[in-house]
Amino acid sequence: MAWRLFRKDEDLVRKITELRKTRNAVILAHFYERPEVQDVADHVGDSLELSRIASKTDADVIVFCSVRFMAETAKILSPRKKVLLPVWGAGCPLADFADAAQIRAAKAEYPQAAVVSYVNTSAEVKALSDYCCTSANALQVVNAVPNEEIIFVPDRNLGRWVAEQTGKRIHLWEGQCPTHQHIRAKDVAALKAAHPDAEVLVHPECGDEVRSLATHCLSTAQMLRYCEASTAKQFILGTEMGLLHQLNKKVPGKLFLFPGNGPVCPNMKKTFLKDVADSLGEMKHEILLPEDIITSSRRALDVLLSAVPAK
Repeated sequence: MAWRLFRKDEDLVRKITELRKTRNAVILAHFYERPEVQDVADHVGDSLELSRIASKTDADVIVFCSVRFMAETAKILSPRKKVLLPVWGAGCPLADFADAAQIRAAKAEYPQAAVVSYVNTSAEVKALSDYCCTSANALQVVNAVPNEEIIFVPDRNLGRWVAEQTGKRIHLWEGQCPTHQHIRAKDVAALKAAHPDAEVLVHPECGDEVRSLATHCLSTAQMLRYCEASTAKQFILGTEMGLLHQLNKKVPGKLFLFPGNGPVCPNMKKTFLKDVADSLGEMKHEILLPEDIITSSRRALDVLLSAVPAK
């Protein structure tokens, strides 16, 4: 695909560097962003790592190269800072599976249940949640919840995986990440047959059949750290292709295989270097949230940040 064949525009890189200093800005980029966008960022990571950075940065401006719910999370954690999303149309289909009205209805139907929302949700959904988690700390968060009955929003696959690991009664939502859901077990099995020595690492957003083929079920950042530490030389990765850029930089000499044609999140690929430069130059598109939403959702996010010790 064209996004894999990138060429840096050095003029844009210089412009971004100058604007970053002028604005006292920090640029955050998710692993799934385009390689050239990752390279211009101050920090590259997954939701949990970037959330921590957003909560501690001394910068006046946070440019979050990601999708909208991540930029909203940064605003919740740093409400007095300007948070910019370079491409306003970069949404998340998984987050769109749940809205505030649906959460209120679920809470009325299961009044004894705690609401645990995946970080891939809107600020309004987080505000109605008791706890928030990422794929990296979902097990720790759910195990720490005193309730034995849980409404897990919105990823069905992650929720089912958590239920299997914890034994708690979990009411599953019908949401799914299209990118991870479309990873097929037969493609993973074919790679395993061709590379029998490869370890299989898959994201818990993948379907049951894909997860059943995994050596380990890990978040994106956990995959990167595992590949760095493992003595294995070959890995089959059930996640978005953007992680390959960091893997090749940090773990050279190892073979990384992705099923099918390589899973790609179209929303994460909407951001180009020009969008980052324009966002800093024109201070667009700013994330604005009501104070009551920030206050309510911050309580759930505090659980997310405290569930797993920082590296």
